[in-house]
Amino acid sequence: MNRKIIIGTRGSDLALWQANYTKQLLEDKGHEVELKIISTSGDRSQQWDTSFDKLEGKGFFTKELEEELLNKSIDLAVHSHKDLPTTSPDGLIVGGVSKREDPSELLLIRKEACDDKQKFGLKKNALVGTSSARRKSQLLAFRPDVEIKDLRGNVPTRIKKLRDGDYDAIMIATAGVERLELDLEDLHSERLNPEVFVPAPAQGVLAWQIREDDNELLEILDEINDLDVLIRINIERQILNMFDGGCQLPLGVYCDTEADDEDRLKFKVWVSMAEAWNKQPKQLFFETLDTDGFSDRIVDHIHAIQPKKIFITKTFRDEDYLPNALRRLNFTLEGKSLIEFKQITIKQLPQVDWVFFSSKHAVRYFFNQKPKIDKVKFGCIGTATSAELRAFGHRADFIGTSTDIKLVGKQFSSKVGNGRVLFPIARGSMQSIQWQMVKRDNVFNLEVYATLKHSIEIGADADILVFTSPSNVEAFFEKNKILPTQKIVAMGESTGKALEKMKIRNYTMPQSFDDLGLFQAILGNAN
Repeated sequence: MNRKIIIGTRGSDLALWQANYTKQLLEDKGHEVELKIISTSGDRSQQWDTSFDKLEGKGFFTKELEEELLNKSIDLAVHSHKDLPTTSPDGLIVGGVSKREDPSELLLIRKEACDDKQKFGLKKNALVGTSSARRKSQLLAFRPDVEIKDLRGNVPTRIKKLRDGDYDAIMIATAGVERLELDLEDLHSERLNPEVFVPAPAQGVLAWQIREDDNELLEILDEINDLDVLIRINIERQILNMFDGGCQLPLGVYCDTEADDEDRLKFKVWVSMAEAWNKQPKQLFFETLDTDGFSDRIVDHIHAIQPKKIFITKTFRDEDYLPNALRRLNFTLEGKSLIEFKQITIKQLPQVDWVFFSSKHAVRYFFNQKPKIDKVKFGCIGTATSAELRAFGHRADFIGTSTDIKLVGKQFSSKVGNGRVLFPIARGSMQSIQWQMVKRDNVFNLEVYATLKHSIEIGADADILVFTSPSNVEAFFEKNKILPTQKIVAMGESTGKALEKMKIRNYTMPQSFDDLGLFQAILGNAN
């Protein structure tokens, strides 16, 4: 085809990068392409005293481009997909999408405002810049101590305001920073896992918008369209559309896929939805092999969530995320561990290359004894254990995030290679990770605490029972039983097996071994 394709784009650095990226893709396929820069109301509004989240997703960055398309002065408009309303104007369609860049959020922190012992590495009471309702709601849920101040402007402008000292930290999309290849050596960059801090629907993806009757260009876009990405973000945007809250609704949705044990494609979706930016978000995880009606089921479930009474075999601290998040949603929570721990004195430490922790208790009882270790790397299971490690001034070089312990063990073994590994453990622990290590002679177990059971009677009025360890299961059943109406959450495979020994097979497991994973699992049973 000899047709010249005219691409319409905004004039910001990021928009021009996106347009030129698209231009290069099309030219690589042999097509002639020209750029036309168009100013939008979103660009002009950035000096207004208007919260930025009220602009995003409402067409402020897209309206003029769409008018140029309809007027046929351009053939193709390139958008950040997350900025597009979920329905296109009459006469226009999204003809294709790009591959997905990193969808995560990036917390950029002035180095004097860093604190490795705090969540996300950000000091207490920091001033954080963002105007996104979604970012505000999640950040305040995890870090209620921070102060938030609106932040507008394109990516370089926002970073300049941070460097000028207007903020201690700012939040921006990782993809924007990576596309512009910005030098951030003077700042600390904390990438936030999209499974924890949920991004906007379709974040990191470019949308290629065309006229719906332009069949010739639609065929051309098929040459560069990423169908796998399109399927995943369609789920994300269907959920956004069904909530019908627009950009002012603090909603994050992230979909990913993986193959299950039978090599079938499994869809996994993380959702964070709050009633307002200063309200606790409902955070959930869903997975399915069948996407038919999947988005409807997710939205119906979230609408149906009701406050419940929860009993969990864990004693909480005032600052713990789970009890605070549940209470902010009007849940009633009783947390009481049915076990206690007794420290076992460390007598001698072998020379090792790695130290691996399976729980935060192992971290605590190991480092409380001030062991003399030097030049070692650290591995652990789950974000709660890695957070405990950070509280003692260390960062994990390996974090196992899967609930499949065998898989974590194999991943860690591959990472370690021929390295010698010390495992601080509880007396009588199952040693699931150790059994996956290829070099068994390089495994050293060190008992640092023992578990003692305290069996007590628990009231039978809880709607959901959450078990955090096999020992807690055993202690519970010595004086209690589970009612048919109660829903059960088991913290991991070993806890689930302990329940199965008690003839309890109908239970769910969290997607991650931490408070957020438990929160997601509880809300998944709260309808």
